[in-house]
Amino acid sequence: MEKAIQDAQEVLRIEIEAIQTVSNQLTDSFESLIACLLNCKGRIIVTGVGKSGHIGQKVVATFNSTGTPAMFMHANEAIHGDLGMVLPPDIVIVLSKSGNTPEIRNLVPIIRSRGNIIVGIVGNKESYLAQVSDFLVDVSVTQEACPNNLAPTSSTTATLAACDAIAVCLLKRRSFSAEEFAAVHPGGSLGKKLYLHVSDIMRNPFPSVKIDADLSEIILTITSGRMGATAVLNPNGELAGIITDGDLRRMLQQNTQPFYQKANTLMTPNPLTIEANQLAYNALLHMEKYAIMQLIVVQPPNIPIGMVHLHDIIREGIR
Repeated sequence: MEKAIQDAQEVLRIEIEAIQTVSNQLTDSFESLIACLLNCKGRIIVTGVGKSGHIGQKVVATFNSTGTPAMFMHANEAIHGDLGMVLPPDIVIVLSKSGNTPEIRNLVPIIRSRGNIIVGIVGNKESYLAQVSDFLVDVSVTQEACPNNLAPTSSTTATLAACDAIAVCLLKRRSFSAEEFAAVHPGGSLGKKLYLHVSDIMRNPFPSVKIDADLSEIILTITSGRMGATAVLNPNGELAGIITDGDLRRMLQQNTQPFYQKANTLMTPNPLTIEANQLAYNALLHMEKYAIMQLIVVQPPNIPIGMVHLHDIIREGIR
């Protein structure tokens, strides 16, 4: 028996080839399809049964999260009342590998009689569904990844990839922004990356000392501030530098008379800063890039208004 990794690589090879096949099968009518969906005054209704139905539910989730209002309608339930969800301006996308199942043959004529546009995403371009669709996306593949060529594997992957391509084409033509994406993804780490700002998590009050502070005051400030650092301010209240507990350790190792040190000799001048209206995720990227634990939050002209620590960001689930 072959190693599992070889079996897995063979499955992936077949599925990659299936996606490439579908890419090569796209025709000029795909441009017209995207224009039609873009101009839809209603919603996109996605329907299917079996594995196609499961793919359809994921497709609907992708559409809704990228600016294309969509609903899933199970093909079986449709002819028992759910067809009422389809309104005159809606466009119906029908997913089917064979394009000839009884559910599809029962449902599609009813949709056509109601005047809705039908998009067939089908694995058999000679099928009933392919022949009656207003738009056709051919997702036929040469073989399933299943060794018996039975279990829907490469065919469902190809269908999902084709639908993702449609969703992204629509997203790009709508100029769907990161802010709009965040509005419909408020939960979890993804949402926080897109909407949580530095101002939401920065600490204020924050540890700070004057530029002429002595070592004992600096140590007490860093300890009580619990951020592993203190900002250093000049007489005008502007940011002059930062002192971290690492700076203190290095100074104690190198200096024979540490207690004569002042803030202006210990600080790192012109430290990295960030503004309050920046995304917290950007603060994380800065910290990772420069291997630092803190960022001082400033407002023009270089006035510190808070401090954010790496742990504050991680605590929010942003990673």
